[in-house]
Formats: sequence, structure tokens, C-alpha cells
Amino acid sequence: MHISTKCSIAIHCLIFINEYGDVKRVTSELLSLTTGCNPVTIRSILSALKKENILTVKSGTGGAKINCPLKDINLYRVYTAVEPNALEKLIGIHSMPSPFCPVGKNIHTILDKQYAKIRNELKTSLGSITLKDIIEDYHTTI
Repeated sequence: MHISTKCSIAIHCLIFINEYGDVKRVTSELLSLTTGCNPVTIRSILSALKKENILTVKSGTGGAKINCPLKDINLYRVYTAVEPNALEKLIGIHSMPSPFCPVGKNIHTILDKQYAKIRNELKTSLGSITLKDIIEDYHTTI
């Protein structure tokens, strides 16, 4: 099982934009330097956050701003913005179990129900953590 780093990169960008967006133009190149990621990756993440209406990004010269209250941005919203099908892909079920095996012919039904519980718990957990909480943690850490 693997969860990509796109969500943590997006959160890093959002914290940086929140902290420095009013005093400097935050571009994909600047975010690339602060995150250690390729600017193309950053632009892809910013585009996804813009589609989700979390950010406003000026075309051309650049400059990103957070578009809504921090309390309205939770980890689930960011996660699904940058990884739209991630929860469905989180835990896979092997595709070709034997239909002649008593376990094989029922494994999808059994695991689908249990894996749905895990996805729902993760969704609830991610939804309970807001960008406001994360930025408060950042301020107590620095």
C-alpha cells in the first residue's frame, strides 16, 4: 500500500502561501525551491487546488493566494484534489481469483465491505484536520 507525497507537498505549498503570499509573489518556481520538487509537479498540484477552488493563481507572472477560510480546507479536500481516485486505489483486490474456489468466488464481496470501512474511517479522519489546525501547529513549532 502506498500513499503518494502529493498531499504533503500541497500542504507545504498552502502553508507557504499562507505565510508569505502577502509579502512576496509565490510562484511555482519559488514553491519548487521550498519543497524540493520539480516546478512541473508544483504547477500540477496548484492546478488541482485551483480546480477545487482552494487557490487563486494568476496566469503568466504567477502568484498564488488561498481562496477560502483556512477552517474550510481540510486534509480530505486537499487529498482528493491532488489524488482524485486515491481512496478507491488505497487497497486493491486481486483481479483474477478462481471462481471455482469457495474463497475466490466470495473474496471481492467480503473485502469490498471491509475495505469500504477503512476508506470511510480515513475520509472522516482526514476531514477532521483543517489547514487552520495545521498552520496553528506550524506556528507552535517554529
